[in-house]
Amino acid sequence: MICPPPSPPTLPAARPQDLPAVDRLLRQPPVAALVQQHGHSLVADQARGLLDGLRRQALDGSLPPAAVQPDSLAQALADRVAARLAPRLRPVLNLTGTVVHTNLGRALLADSALAHLLAVMTGPNNLEYDLHSGGRGDRDSVVEELLCTLTGAEAATVVNNNAAAVLLTIAALAGGGREVIVSRGELVEIGGAFRMPDVMASAGARMVEVGTTNRTHARDYAQAITPQTALLMKVHTSNYMVQGFTAAVDEAELVGIAQAHGLPLATDLGAGSLVDLAQWGLPREPLPQEKIAAGCDVVTFSGDKLLGGPQAGLLVGRRAAIERIRRCPLKRALRMGKLPLAALEATLMLYLRPERLAQDLPTLRLLTRPAEAIRAQAQALQPLLAAALAPRFGVAVVDLLGQIGSGSLPVDRLPSAGLAIAPAQKKAAGRALDGLATALRGLPLPVIGRIHDDRLLLDLRCLDDSAAFTAQLPALQAALA
Repeated sequence: MICPPPSPPTLPAARPQDLPAVDRLLRQPPVAALVQQHGHSLVADQARGLLDGLRRQALDGSLPPAAVQPDSLAQALADRVAARLAPRLRPVLNLTGTVVHTNLGRALLADSALAHLLAVMTGPNNLEYDLHSGGRGDRDSVVEELLCTLTGAEAATVVNNNAAAVLLTIAALAGGGREVIVSRGELVEIGGAFRMPDVMASAGARMVEVGTTNRTHARDYAQAITPQTALLMKVHTSNYMVQGFTAAVDEAELVGIAQAHGLPLATDLGAGSLVDLAQWGLPREPLPQEKIAAGCDVVTFSGDKLLGGPQAGLLVGRRAAIERIRRCPLKRALRMGKLPLAALEATLMLYLRPERLAQDLPTLRLLTRPAEAIRAQAQALQPLLAAALAPRFGVAVVDLLGQIGSGSLPVDRLPSAGLAIAPAQKKAAGRALDGLATALRGLPLPVIGRIHDDRLLLDLRCLDDSAAFTAQLPALQAALA
């Protein structure tokens, strides 16, 4: 009879007194090097946290003896310092199928915008200094001429996002309890519980709803005008669509009503593309220049959606209305900082060369990627990912339908392709997919997909660089081991 070898003796758990004091730990050579690199305050703070946690483990008898060895303590402390210094805001791979993803930073900045940011942020700049006169300047002047050229407006101003642009417009033109007339079918709510009725109230205006959810006529606006009316407003329903028995009044018709009563007309376009997307086979969005040509006094739209720039709220229109908006006290509170303003200027410059736009503007480049090219990329990646996930998961190339995102064109879908990952075992498939999604998010460059119909889908439309994905497959394999 062959007897099994004896089990190695179990070492007793480490005791609290086996742990060094903070000062003693800091004097160890590897830790002293950490202090030299990062400073005493940070390393000492993390050392206290580390030792407190280990002491609790020692008190309940669960601290392995190896954990109190000098090398182990030094490495654990180095890991804590690195984790503390790791940024919370990190780049990710957006494989969700939504190109302009609100939760993933929306539009990507063009190379020229990044270069301009670096050039003007590494030293003083003329943010509010007029180089011609040598006197104080206006930061709006950085982009006003560009916006007027691109939209045909008489004047323009900018604030930190489009919600602020709408709020400021209403406050400046209808604050103090005056009335703003808007169709019931346009009382939009966007992400983060931003509701048009709440914006009206916050701006100090009184909202007057006209028409019905699905049908509003010109007479509804005209009949609602009173001596207290200060503004007529149109809101583009960019994140939903009412279909069927519908009627709406466009800006060209509303301009006549507004002018007949001496009132301004404002329209909010939300996403606000500056070019007709139909020329690239994409669904069409209303353009600010069309609304200006129709006679609108103020047009508001975003900078970081279809325009492809930084977060910004852009206001263009008639000089008199824009000047009233500039004089509103809220304007200073909502103004843009120098970083997004520099990025916006460089982004708008790209529109002066429209023939190159699909090459130079990342958002448009991703939106216009041919589905065939995306499928070819998926076919090249499939065997690599399948090998990394075998045998627990299978990987297949699939055709997908993505979307533009951020409330833009809610019904239309973008033909795309990607990889569908399914567990080999149907039992506990949901748990397996959640674990895989967690492992993908835990990679050095997190990968964000979406779970649908018992599969984890990775839409490759936004994967410009396959190498960034494949380089992480060994780490993914290790995380799932």
